[in-house]
Amino acid sequence: MAWLALALAVWIGGWWLNHVLSHRPKTRVTRLAVPVIFGLTIVIIWEALVRGLEISPVLLPPPTQIAATFADKTHILWQDFVQTVIKGALTGYVLGCGAAFVMAIAVDRFDFLKRGLLPVGNFVAALPIIGMAPILVMWFGFDWQSKAAVVVVMVFFPMLVNTVEGLSDTDAMQRDLMRTYAAGYWKTLLKLRLPAALPFIFNGLKIASTLALIGAIVAEFFGSPIKGMGFRISTSVGQLALDLVWAEIVVAAIVGSAFYGGIALLEKALTFWHPSQRGRS
Repeated sequence: MAWLALALAVWIGGWWLNHVLSHRPKTRVTRLAVPVIFGLTIVIIWEALVRGLEISPVLLPPPTQIAATFADKTHILWQDFVQTVIKGALTGYVLGCGAAFVMAIAVDRFDFLKRGLLPVGNFVAALPIIGMAPILVMWFGFDWQSKAAVVVVMVFFPMLVNTVEGLSDTDAMQRDLMRTYAAGYWKTLLKLRLPAALPFIFNGLKIASTLALIGAIVAEFFGSPIKGMGFRISTSVGQLALDLVWAEIVVAAIVGSAFYGGIALLEKALTFWHPSQRGRS
């Protein structure tokens, strides 16, 4: 009963603190405090309910056990991080987004590519990853190259569609003004259309950042050397080592949030002039 009472008390306390902060002036501190308090409340309630209800660690390990496993298996988690994130996800992300950006310039330059490629892109983007991953693993092997190939396929078309849409986000008056300055296609692209397209490009990069990590992890379920986050999750579930599974999930959540946040900060620095960034601090 003590654990359940603690869970109730923490829930009431967290709700009250967030209620108070929501009525304070919005500052950087209050915006940061609200999610931190909410997250700590969830973790403490999780710990208290698992302990109080005596839930088996096989079903749901408490956060303290996950933290202990995280500290004890750091070398394994680092090895999996390098295999999945650095080699698979990051390589595929750079190749896929880079190729999509170059292709978007070509699509913008030649209209027949827009009519022919974008419908194909929408079709490929709708294909389930569990259908593509086994095929690409058979084509490129069981090491990180096949995971990078899956990531390339997943991020290419979202990045392409967003970039093409952004390149068309200029009105006729702006383009006419560039023509009065005798600016050709490439100068107009560099001076007008690419800066205007930056919010769309960063939107594609942010979408791709989440897809890249998901794609690399899921692809490892269909074949991998004896390392990698997806491999570890799959084998640990079979061994009922749910604490290690949750430790891998924590790593994935931290990496995904940091990656997304880094792109968002870069977007803010480069598109500070855009109306979408006004009012943000």
